[in-house]
Amino acid sequence: MFSAVTKVIALIERLMHLARVSRSPTEETAIKSQLPVNQDLSEVPEETSSKWCFSIPRRYVVAIMAFFGFCNVYALRVNLSVAIVAMTSNYSHTENGTEIFKQDYPWSSEVQGIVLSSFFYGYIVTQIPGGWLATRIGGRKLFGIGVGVSALVTLLTPALASANLYLLVLGRVVEGLFEGVTYPSIHAVWSHWAPPLERTRLATIAFSGSYFGTVISLPLSGMLAEYVGWPYIFYLFGMLALIWCMMWWYIVAETPQADRKITEVELEYIRSSIGPSANHIKVNVDPPWKRFLTSLPVWAIMIAHFSENWGFYTLLTELPTFMKDVLKFDLKDAGLLASLPYLVMGIMVQVGGFLADRMRSEGHITTTEVRKLCNCCAFGCQTLFLIAAAHSTTPSVVVVCLTVAVGFGGFAWAGFSVNHLDIAPQFASILMGLSNTVATLPGMASPLLTGHLVQHKTHEEWEVVFYIASGVYLAGAVFYGLFASGERQKWAEIPDSYALCRDDQSHASTDDMPYGSGSCE
Repeated sequence: MFSAVTKVIALIERLMHLARVSRSPTEETAIKSQLPVNQDLSEVPEETSSKWCFSIPRRYVVAIMAFFGFCNVYALRVNLSVAIVAMTSNYSHTENGTEIFKQDYPWSSEVQGIVLSSFFYGYIVTQIPGGWLATRIGGRKLFGIGVGVSALVTLLTPALASANLYLLVLGRVVEGLFEGVTYPSIHAVWSHWAPPLERTRLATIAFSGSYFGTVISLPLSGMLAEYVGWPYIFYLFGMLALIWCMMWWYIVAETPQADRKITEVELEYIRSSIGPSANHIKVNVDPPWKRFLTSLPVWAIMIAHFSENWGFYTLLTELPTFMKDVLKFDLKDAGLLASLPYLVMGIMVQVGGFLADRMRSEGHITTTEVRKLCNCCAFGCQTLFLIAAAHSTTPSVVVVCLTVAVGFGGFAWAGFSVNHLDIAPQFASILMGLSNTVATLPGMASPLLTGHLVQHKTHEEWEVVFYIASGVYLAGAVFYGLFASGERQKWAEIPDSYALCRDDQSHASTDDMPYGSGSCE
């Protein structure tokens, strides 16, 4: 576990270094646009450039804080996957001099499937409302609220489980309701903070926190359950998430111009790259819902998101059980090995984001081609290695195949997960809510289906689970390859003057624009 944490820290330091010492081509263009015609970039006064070069750009501070936010989001989500193994396992107990075996909660596999899937019944409800609400109150505020309330419910989980099974299920539903706003709201944050040629990099830095959170929480949950008791899993991760919430509210601003520590150079770069949407929180243009639902590029994102999440949630919720029942690992080792695929995936998410933006900035291939390349290659590899895992007979080979299969999903996130910002940046949070709604269905169906298929805990039963996941990946690759797009859609081409000035459909304020925004006349 400590080696995994060391790798996380080293990776973050590397990203900080890249952010400090390099400028993208558009960044140089934005800076030059603020200079006199006869002045070169090298002639920028030292007091202007030194702050930019030797401090972390604020947009990367937002990305790093979002990274740790998603670490907490997934730690709160997946800790029950390990805890439920301890909660339902037999343990010895001496009573009147006689050793007897008992369980804290004698739940069947079907009941466990209901408990594990109950989170997603709440999670699916708030995806689209969360995307819409983020455009009204701001993504930063909504993201903090979502994580904070989820942390409080997590702290109450042991008490809810002791009181009643139905209260535990209700608590997980409530936790899902508030975690459901996190993914849509972070796209609202990037609509203000992420320059176009850095969208993939910034978004994947944040999203990779989900997998590093899984890497840390699975083995740590196993050790806590083994040595101090399963209730402390919920106490520890709940407190860590509350601490992060306080830091998020203190450090992160809603928009670049609201950040008191941002440099003038970075502010001008973001404003010139993104345009007026970087300057305000609310752009209350009515979403074209019919266009959303009839757009093939939107459907390509939704189906790709569904496909990735089917395999991800299948393994996320069931991998510790599979390793314990089929591979015969104990609880501590099962948690550690189950986290290994997500360490690889967390690294691949960031590598994929960096490579995608590099390919886009060089201009040799289009954004559409970059998105399809990342997504379809990832899904193809995941299909092959899940089939290989289904036919493997030794634990080491199975672990390697599953690690590679899950790890390649990181490249897919450089495709579909940022695609919303490509095709309709002003509606990105709503589109993320829409696609994540569809992508939440696997979280509800997969544990129930697995619980139904795996009755006798045999390798043959798990083969069927892996075959289904492989088929879903393959179907997602084909659909995304045919219909995805990286270009802004015609129905999303709303003039900035319309978004800012139409009184009948927009109530955006320009009061918080320190440099002015022009006239609406």
